[in-house]
Amino acid sequence: MKQEQIYQELVELLEKFDITVSEQNFKATRTKTRGGFCIVKSDKFFILNKDIKLNRKINMLVDYIRTLPHEDLYVVPVVRALLKEIEFDK
Repeated sequence: MKQEQIYQELVELLEKFDITVSEQNFKATRTKTRGGFCIVKSDKFFILNKDIKLNRKINMLVDYIRTLPHEDLYVVPVVRALLKEIEFDK
């Protein structure tokens, strides 16, 4: 499975938790952040810096999803394997 497909599967998995994944450009703010989880007016978001590499975005989403109760949800086998691994190709 290609990285783009894995990324999309992770985004869809977070949507099952009512978490919206949003990629933002932080260059204008001169903020050196990769992103993370936040709540704005009771809406849940996982914001990613759009300028970081795709494999890093995947790692960030995988790390966060591991903290959620995902065991009873259907997850494609490749993504399930990533959730059980220590790290995905940083």
